[in-house]
Amino acid sequence: ATGVRGSSNTSSLCPCVCACSPVGSPGRRAFWTLALCVSLGLLLSWSSNRVLHWLAFPTHTCVHMEWARQLDFPTVTICNNNPARLPRLTKSDLYFAGHWLGLLEADRAARPLVLDLLQDERRVWFSKLADFSLFLPPRRFEGTSLELLDRLGHQLDDMLLACKYRGEPCGAHNFSTVFTRYGKCYMFNADEEGKSLRTTMKGGTGNGLEIMLDIQQDEYLPVWGETEETAFEAGVRVQIHSQAEPPFVHELGFGVAPGFQTFVATQEQRLTYLPPPWGECVSGAPDSGFFQVYSVTACRIDCETRYIVENCNCRMVYMPGDSPYCTPEQYKDCAEPALAALSVAEGNSCVCRNPCNMTRYNKELSMVRIPSKTSARYLEKKFNRSEKYITDNILVLDVFFEALNYETIEQKKAYEIAGLLGDIGGQMGLFVGASILTILELFDYVYEVSLSQTPDLVGNQSRKPEQEIRAGNQNRKRVGNQSRKPEQETRAGNQSRKPE
Repeated sequence: ATGVRGSSNTSSLCPCVCACSPVGSPGRRAFWTLALCVSLGLLLSWSSNRVLHWLAFPTHTCVHMEWARQLDFPTVTICNNNPARLPRLTKSDLYFAGHWLGLLEADRAARPLVLDLLQDERRVWFSKLADFSLFLPPRRFEGTSLELLDRLGHQLDDMLLACKYRGEPCGAHNFSTVFTRYGKCYMFNADEEGKSLRTTMKGGTGNGLEIMLDIQQDEYLPVWGETEETAFEAGVRVQIHSQAEPPFVHELGFGVAPGFQTFVATQEQRLTYLPPPWGECVSGAPDSGFFQVYSVTACRIDCETRYIVENCNCRMVYMPGDSPYCTPEQYKDCAEPALAALSVAEGNSCVCRNPCNMTRYNKELSMVRIPSKTSARYLEKKFNRSEKYITDNILVLDVFFEALNYETIEQKKAYEIAGLLGDIGGQMGLFVGASILTILELFDYVYEVSLSQTPDLVGNQSRKPEQEIRAGNQNRKRVGNQSRKPEQETRAGNQSRKPE
């Protein structure tokens, strides 16, 4: 007991020891007991607050600017706002696709609005084209909608008037074809097998892609779909994106108008998100077999593809897979209404989260009018076009890096397990003056107390059988003495009778 008392006097957890120690007045023990309870209550309150904060998985965002010697140039996707050229239509094309393109009524009669919008010569031509009285159509649509849009779409060889990359000439062969909701589009610096990506080692104008395009506005469809108005937009739709991301021009693209030179200064951003429970990003390969790299646009296209194939048994021209392409009739009756319904209910149907690592490009646009009075005469002679045609149809697009740097935006954990342990340890020291070693010392104190009580119990239990054995021996001795007493009396009697 002396050793235990000595350890209690030297313990560093004074409130607990003083409250439990038998030494001292009752008032002193009551004071330390109250102080210990209040301190433990405050410790549990603040510690639970820190645990709840940790379970909320808070995050913060770090933004850094990094410099590079060279950067991969992004993919630039360009689409003409007009999906099909009116003069390229054949009678068979108009018969099967006229209603889908908004040129014919459901009974294949020419829409009056279309005739009113066309000029004299074009109106006469279209009226003859829409006269099917002597036309013997095929039983069904020949070819696919992909082949139709490929043939009717604006060809880059006709649109591209000039092309330079970092001051070096380029041409239509440097672009690859891709189909989107705008029909036939073209990508510069796409990730193609056997071709290396183009890089740039300087920022500013003249160190990127510069192209001059003829949008061929005279070949635009007068209407698009079942609207009662003409198409308002004339120009091209452009999207700047990474090579790992498929184009989604109708939602993520920006417009470039004819009669202007548009400068697009871009900056690369590399974003890093955290997976659950800190964030909601998706890591790893996608579940779809259509795309090798996960992205939000890939997820959206995948979702739309599965929905259209499931409901219409066909796919639209921009959708991946091996299902048959929708015919113009299927486009009109099923695919486009189904896609519109999906867009309305997309919040519940297509849940596409950000990838944990992604690259995007910020853009700053500026523009100037073209042509100037001096260049107008030069362009008239060069392209054999009038100044009005040049103003209405020709545009210049200049895409370049603003500077040779990129921005990293990283989502990080704001409160980790080390911070939680540090906060709880600090509160333990503040409220109860304890640490891990102090807790171990308290357990050691309890262990010593239990050991000091155990030998006394064991000693008492071991001495009890010994006392019983001694008592039994004494009883046997008494019995033996009593049994020998008659024998002694008999011997004494015999000895007294022997002299006689």
